[in-house]
Amino acid sequence: MVSTLSRAFAANFLGHSATWYKQLIIAFLIINPIVFNISPFIAGWLLIMEFILTLAMALKCYPLQPGGLLAIEAVAIGMASPDAVYAEAINNFEVIMLLMFMVAGIYFMRDLLLFTFTKILLSIRSKAILSFLFAITAAFLSAFLDALTVTAVLISVAVGFYSVYHRVASGKHFGHTDHDHSHDEEIHVDRRDELDQFRSFLRSLIMHGAVGTALGGVCTLVGEPQNLLIAERAGWDFIEFFWRMAPVTMPVLAAGLITCVLLEKTGMFSYGATLPDSVASTLSDFDDEEDAQRSDKMRMALVVQATVGVILVLSLAFHVAAVGLVGLMVIVLLTAFNGVIEEHRIGHAFEEALPFTALLVVFFAVVAVIHEQHLFTPVITSVLAMDRELQPIMFFMANGVLSMISDNVFVATVYINEVAQALKDGAIDRDQFNVLAVAINTGTNLPSVATPNGQAAFLFLLTSALAPLIRLSYVKMLWMALPYTIVLSGVGMIAIYTGF
Repeated sequence: MVSTLSRAFAANFLGHSATWYKQLIIAFLIINPIVFNISPFIAGWLLIMEFILTLAMALKCYPLQPGGLLAIEAVAIGMASPDAVYAEAINNFEVIMLLMFMVAGIYFMRDLLLFTFTKILLSIRSKAILSFLFAITAAFLSAFLDALTVTAVLISVAVGFYSVYHRVASGKHFGHTDHDHSHDEEIHVDRRDELDQFRSFLRSLIMHGAVGTALGGVCTLVGEPQNLLIAERAGWDFIEFFWRMAPVTMPVLAAGLITCVLLEKTGMFSYGATLPDSVASTLSDFDDEEDAQRSDKMRMALVVQATVGVILVLSLAFHVAAVGLVGLMVIVLLTAFNGVIEEHRIGHAFEEALPFTALLVVFFAVVAVIHEQHLFTPVITSVLAMDRELQPIMFFMANGVLSMISDNVFVATVYINEVAQALKDGAIDRDQFNVLAVAINTGTNLPSVATPNGQAAFLFLLTSALAPLIRLSYVKMLWMALPYTIVLSGVGMIAIYTGF
C-alpha cells in the first residue's frame, strides 16, 4: 500500500515535468534547511539561484509550483517572515492590481488590436521596418503607460496572429480565434517548416517589442514603478526626471533602435526570420473575409473598443487613478457597451494574468528573503566606500548585475534608500546624490533586459500563453536579449562614466 502511494505521489508531483527536475527540486528542499543552519546568507543566495532555475524550466513546469514550494520552505525555516512577504506584496499592490485588471481589460480589446496590427503587418512587408516600428511604438507607449500593459498588448496581438494561422494550417475554418494551440499534430506535415518560420518571425517581433518597453520605460517618471520611487526621493517632477535621465537614456534609445535594425539585417541571435508568403496570404484572406462578414454590430464593437482605448491612454497619461483601477474601468466600459454581461464570458479574461499574479507574489517572498537576510548590503557598503568619481559607474554595474537575478524594483528601492540615507547623514552631497540617482535608475532598467528575472514585463511574457506557442523558452530569451544587453549596458556605462 505504501509503495503504491509512493509511486502515485511520484507520478503526481509536478505533473509531466522531467523526472530529473522533480528530483532536483526535492534535493533543493532537503538541502536548504541544512545550508540555512550553517549560513543564512549563503542559503539566501542559494534560494535565488534555485528560483531562477524554476523560471528557466517554465516550459516544462510552470514556476508557481516549484518556486512556491521553495518560498513556503523559506518562510517555514525562518529565512523570511510571513509579515515580510505580506509587506512586499502590499508595497507592490499597484502592480498586482495592474495584472488583475489591466491585462483583463486588454483581453476585451483584442478584436481591435488584431484588426489594427493585421493591417500594419500586411501593409509593411519589410521585416526591418516592421521590427523598428514594434520597438519604437513599445518604447513610446511604455514611456507614458506601463511596460506590463504594453507587453499584454503585444501578447494579445501575437496570439491573435497565431490563432488565425493555426486554424488554417490545421484545416479549420475562419471564425472565432480562441483555440487550443497545444496540438501541433493537427498541423499538416508539409506546413511544419512554414510554422517554424512563422514562430521565429513572431518571436523576433515580440522580443523587439519587449526590449522597446525597457527603452521607453527608463526615460520617464511613470515608465517603471521604481522610477516614481526614485523621483520621490530626489524631489524631481516629470520634466526634471526626463532631463536628468536624457543624457543617458537618449543615446541608449538610439543605440537600441539601431541594434534592432542591425539584428534584422544580419539575422544574428535568432533574428531575421521573415513572414512566409503563404502565412501572409492566409492573414490577408482572413482580413478580407473578416471585412466582408463584418456586421454593423461588429463595427460598432470596434468603435467602442477604439473609444475606450483613447480613454485608456488619456487616463494613464494624466494619471487619473492607479493603473489597476483604470484597467477595471476599461473592463466595465468594454463589457457594458459591447453587451458582454455573462459571468463566464467575463471570467475568461482573467485566465491569462492570474497565474502570473500568483507567481509574482511568490517572487515577493524571495524578495523578502533578500531583504531579511541583507543579501545586497555588502555590495552597497563597498560601493559607497569607493572614490566619488567611481561611485556612479560602480552603482550602475552593481545595480545591473543584481537586477539581472532579482527584481529591478526591489534593487532600486534598496539602493535609493541607502543613498538617500547617505545624503541625510552627510556622507555625500546633493550633486553626488543626483548623479547616483541617475546611475541607479538606468542601472536597474537597462542591464535587467538580460533575463526575465529583472523585469516583470519579461517574466510576464515568458510565463504567458504565447511563450509555448512560439517556442520562447528562458534560454531562448537569454540568447535573443544578449545583443541588446551588451549594447544597452555598454552605451549606458559610457554615458555614466563620461559624466553625462
